Amino acid sequence: MLANGVGAAVLVLAAAAKLARPRDSRDALASYGLAAGAPRSVAWTVLVGAEFALGIGIAAGSAAASYAAAGLMLTFAAALVGQILRGRAGLPCGCFTARSRIGWTAVVRNVALAGLFAALPSFAEPDLAATGWLAVGLAVALAAVAALAVAVLALAREVGGLRLAVAPQSALELAHEGPEIGSRVELDGWLPPRADAPLGLAVFSSESCPVCRALEPSIGYLARDPIVTLGVFDEQRDGDVWSMLDVPGSPYAVALGRDGTVLAKGTFNSLAQLESVVATAMRRRQEALSA
Repeated sequence: MLANGVGAAVLVLAAAAKLARPRDSRDALASYGLAAGAPRSVAWTVLVGAEFALGIGIAAGSAAASYAAAGLMLTFAAALVGQILRGRAGLPCGCFTARSRIGWTAVVRNVALAGLFAALPSFAEPDLAATGWLAVGLAVALAAVAALAVAVLALAREVGGLRLAVAPQSALELAHEGPEIGSRVELDGWLPPRADAPLGLAVFSSESCPVCRALEPSIGYLARDPIVTLGVFDEQRDGDVWSMLDVPGSPYAVALGRDGTVLAKGTFNSLAQLESVVATAMRRRQEALSA
């Protein structure tokens, strides 16, 4: 049964690898002269289905499935030899992963697998019939786990692509909320001294604000940035600063130049949005210096 499990795993994993990268594995069939579109899609579907079916059959102890798998491997080997003779060595072969290439190594591998599959029936146990259904159930469970893993990987790739495609939101900067852009604010003594920091960043928080508490690690992280000197102003403890800057609520941030000029401001709900306040302030500072 161990040999059957190894053989079944080879086929199921080969099919799962193709499902994990369907476009790449379908495109690899162009190396064999298959036209794009329906011919290539049909061949890919048949190939994946055959590998899954034969893998389950071998796990169940079917001698017919073993011999069929051996024939399939020999067919693959013959196809690879034909493409090598046509000068297509090095092209994708679509055998396992996207890195699989047409070459003599792939031919030897498929011939060795054909020998393994052809020898599997000789390893059959006398009481195989009694454990056949158990093997079938195990094979089906393994196939389901492989399919689920492929689905999770595909979903992760889609979510990653979506996050790259969607630009992060900036902090909400409204013209008539908080201090006006370009106005001067005197916060000497309110912000921690840092002589080399080109920007001051005032962050307004509140004890009754759950978002503020959740953002405390992010605020602490940004406080270590060498380009800013950051101070946190509580709604109760520092109510005079809140009133002076007409802060609309929390969490809120105001970025200042070294002379106290308001360069950026806005309501934020994430570290990325807080960083956008700093980035906007730096951009406006550079524009003012270049003017």
